[in-house]
Amino acid sequence: MSDITLDIVELLLTAQIYNKYPDMDVNDLPKDIRKHYWSREHRTVPKPIRVTVKDIEKLSGADIASSKIRSLPFIDIDDIEFSTKITALDVAADWFQKNDTSCEKMSHNPVLAFYFEKKSIIGADYNSARSKVRPKEVDREWIESLIADIEKEEGGSDMLKLAHISAPEDTRQTIKDFVLTHEQEEETKKIVKAIQYRDYLRHIGLYDVGKILMVGPPGTGKTSLAKAMSEHLSIPFVEVRLSMITDQYLGETAKNIDRVFSLAKKLSPCILFIDEFDFVAKTRSSDEHAALKRAVNTLLKAIDNISLTTDGVLLLAATNHPKMLDSAAWRRFDDIMKFPLPDVEMRKKILDIVTKEIKGDFDTAEIASLTHGYTGSDLRMVIREGVLSALVTERTELTQKDMLNAVATFDERAVIKTNEYEE
Repeated sequence: MSDITLDIVELLLTAQIYNKYPDMDVNDLPKDIRKHYWSREHRTVPKPIRVTVKDIEKLSGADIASSKIRSLPFIDIDDIEFSTKITALDVAADWFQKNDTSCEKMSHNPVLAFYFEKKSIIGADYNSARSKVRPKEVDREWIESLIADIEKEEGGSDMLKLAHISAPEDTRQTIKDFVLTHEQEEETKKIVKAIQYRDYLRHIGLYDVGKILMVGPPGTGKTSLAKAMSEHLSIPFVEVRLSMITDQYLGETAKNIDRVFSLAKKLSPCILFIDEFDFVAKTRSSDEHAALKRAVNTLLKAIDNISLTTDGVLLLAATNHPKMLDSAAWRRFDDIMKFPLPDVEMRKKILDIVTKEIKGDFDTAEIASLTHGYTGSDLRMVIREGVLSALVTERTELTQKDMLNAVATFDERAVIKTNEYEE
């Protein structure tokens, strides 16, 4: 039997079992099926799932006519309503289970694993299959449902204009793509555990947790790591730059700050990432209008009044200029995560990760030794330059000369950027 036919039977079995058992919820569905049948209005996949011919063709990627599905005695295709269903669940399940690849499919489909485990089929493990399917919160569809509800509220549109909201699945770089210092690894582990044990922390009354200041030069990965943590924790990412919420009407700035924090609470659990946090220091030390200083005080109070434990908001703030922050800003955070420039060992690891899919004969150890003072972002730009230069000569494999030329080009640009260039 063809893979297409097996995929179609898997879809029909999944729909029928999901419909049949009340205990089945949206997180039991494989991601592609969950995303396809997602209802923004209900914020779930409502029961019953009705499988149409179009659904089958979209999810299987093939014309139903090209499959042998019509020859199976337990399948009914209604050509008038363009719907398809299983007429004998046990017969269909037995047919599916006898296929050579059924165990592999079952291991990634909690709905099927649940059903076959109840039938005592060897290899069926519901808990194992469930652990392999990421929860609905990683999906863009989940975020869009929350946004749609917020838009309906009074002032909801104003809140949404102030921040950029990303779904975990939007993240390109995962935690595995980062070369972290030991300290960063430990801080990341603490964050993960704080999320996992929120109820415990609330029970023991530990509320001042989950507010972290990320400190380091531009390009060292503060924003990227914050986004990767969103993917790792399966929670939305809410990004705001303080300079962007400063309104020309100073009274509105304080309101904008309140709106941002209200938005984060509505998207809970989530990460609220505040970039350009040194903006606080600039305004606190200035002699400008008192309303702007009141807005900064509003921000500091908002940080005081939000909690990972009670509100489900992990607050991450980033600054490139830690010396500009005064004690009032520092004491709002229970942890500091430092982002130093990578040493030679870290630079080599970064280069190895970035070039893992690039063919060629080059030595990342030598490039690492020549790039003292480079950030992770700088190293990625070097690789990009090397790749593009090779493509100009129709080459998709890099040489060491490509890499060395890319470093030299980057160094020239760095001189221009620092105003040391002389004609």
